[in-house]
Amino acid sequence: MMRINRRTDYAIRVMLALARQPEGARLPTNVIQELMLVPRAFLLRIIADLSKADLIDTFPGPKGGVQLARLAEEINLLDIWEAIEGTFLISDCLENPEDCPLNPSCPVNARWARLQKIFMTELESISLKSLAAEAFPHYAI
Repeated sequence: MMRINRRTDYAIRVMLALARQPEGARLPTNVIQELMLVPRAFLLRIIADLSKADLIDTFPGPKGGVQLARLAEEINLLDIWEAIEGTFLISDCLENPEDCPLNPSCPVNARWARLQKIFMTELESISLKSLAAEAFPHYAI
């Protein structure tokens, strides 16, 4: 079954919480946890992954917190997906088509490639800013 895993869903929540803040504003992790209902066990690892992917900046200390590393309109769902799950790939066949015993005449490989492109195009087209505007219509984002 193809499914978005729980960590990716929580990562999107974290990013939405940050996107609803004014540019440059920081949120403490405990506030993110409370606002977006992300369990602490997931939150710290997600923040590390998002930071490693240069989607967020972290600041230690009592006045620290987390903030977006780029503008919300410059971040899309594919960026968040890949920060948590790695390269988006719907089939191993697409990664190494030469390993397929049916290649180059495999009729399925071409369909997987087409679906891969559709998924990636859609994920890239959904900005964090547009998601945040839908999720929080009463906030100026």
